[in-house]
Amino acid sequence: MLNNSQDIQALLAGPKFPDKEFIRSGATFGEVYAMAAGLRAVLAAPEYQGASICLAVDNKAVMAAVLLAALYSSQSNGPTLLLPFALSTKALSRMQQLTGFAAAICDVDRDLPEGTTIIRPSAGTAAELAASAPISPQVELLRIFTGGSTGTPQIWSKTGENLFGEGFSLARHFAVTEKDCIVATVPPYHIYGLLFSVILPLVSGASVIMDSPSYPGDIADAIQKQEGTLLAGIPPHYRALRGKKVAGSTLRLAFSSAGMLDAEDNEAFFQLNKVGIVEVYGSTETGGIATRNRSVGEISFTTFPSVSWTIKEDRLCVRSSFLSPELHVADDGFFTTGDRVEQYGTNQFMLKGRVDGVTKVGGKRVDLEEVRAIIKKVPKVSDCVVMALPDAGGREHRIVALIQGTEVDMELLRKTLAASLEFYALPRQLKIIDRIPLQANGKYDRDAITHLLTT
Repeated sequence: MLNNSQDIQALLAGPKFPDKEFIRSGATFGEVYAMAAGLRAVLAAPEYQGASICLAVDNKAVMAAVLLAALYSSQSNGPTLLLPFALSTKALSRMQQLTGFAAAICDVDRDLPEGTTIIRPSAGTAAELAASAPISPQVELLRIFTGGSTGTPQIWSKTGENLFGEGFSLARHFAVTEKDCIVATVPPYHIYGLLFSVILPLVSGASVIMDSPSYPGDIADAIQKQEGTLLAGIPPHYRALRGKKVAGSTLRLAFSSAGMLDAEDNEAFFQLNKVGIVEVYGSTETGGIATRNRSVGEISFTTFPSVSWTIKEDRLCVRSSFLSPELHVADDGFFTTGDRVEQYGTNQFMLKGRVDGVTKVGGKRVDLEEVRAIIKKVPKVSDCVVMALPDAGGREHRIVALIQGTEVDMELLRKTLAASLEFYALPRQLKIIDRIPLQANGKYDRDAITHLLTT
């Protein structure tokens, strides 16, 4: 069993490489810790005790400093830190309505809700950190808002042990050291980006590039110019990279998460760059669960050494120190996920699909039932079915909706959806029908509906 508390205590003893770049060609580890000291002093002010503070930040050095500051104050009655799923005006306004936050830590000027107090990062001293109370890794460190498709995104708590324990686990499992440079295509306000571009470099001594490139040319340039050794991407980015060589002589590992990676995209990347892609399976609430690397012949998933798993009624159940505190676990400590699995061999499993109606589009989580509920509120809609269907080639999913009600005002419907959903959750196809096909037992005829939506 890993000793996460001991690892975290060592991390808070000070930077192991104070003069080394945390951000490639940017802030050093010493400067990150100095910023953490300054933030720790600010957040200790009486007006922030018990308050909710939004992290309106995409600067990875600032994010690292904020998390360190929160760790240093984890035993006091410090503020609750809120990580939004996006930094758009709409996303920040939704979070403010939901939580009532009145202050935000900002690295640059942003369009925040009116009246928000802005906290700017500033450097402090080692003495301020030394004066911090003993840490408590089991205390809530952060609340993460997952990309809700409507105005009510899900919120998951993360303790210091959840986040930093997973970071240390990743560093050990993949032998990440101060010699590595990480290129992440996902911003740090996404849990995957947070782990790989903030937590992982902080605990391993690796450097990370500041930007989160998403265009193929920019990804390739970043790896080659910054001598990147680790690439953390998502399936849509690997799809866009097909036919584009990105790896110089330095790249040794590539990761993919936030959705299933298409086998053809995986193979194309490997053949061109001679670097296999490690698929990381997990979720915000469970943390990382398992990995698969098809380039070495793996067709099933193998859990991380620190994760225990079992199968109950075809559903995957996991036990680890990465689980969010609010998850309901059984008496034996196992949490039942929403994924159906099948055991493969003696210690591996194959994913068979979701139990619920949550899907991912471009790495973003979309609740199909929430989309359906919005459509059903539009006048003249008597029923509807919302589905995620594979796009041409099956490499991506698109949201489609079959709507019952021939008198529905389509312009009003589209305006209602646009006002309620993030762009990635908008149905790509809306089809009106007199009556939705049903089976003899009264359930939706999914085959007939799929045929209607694909012809």
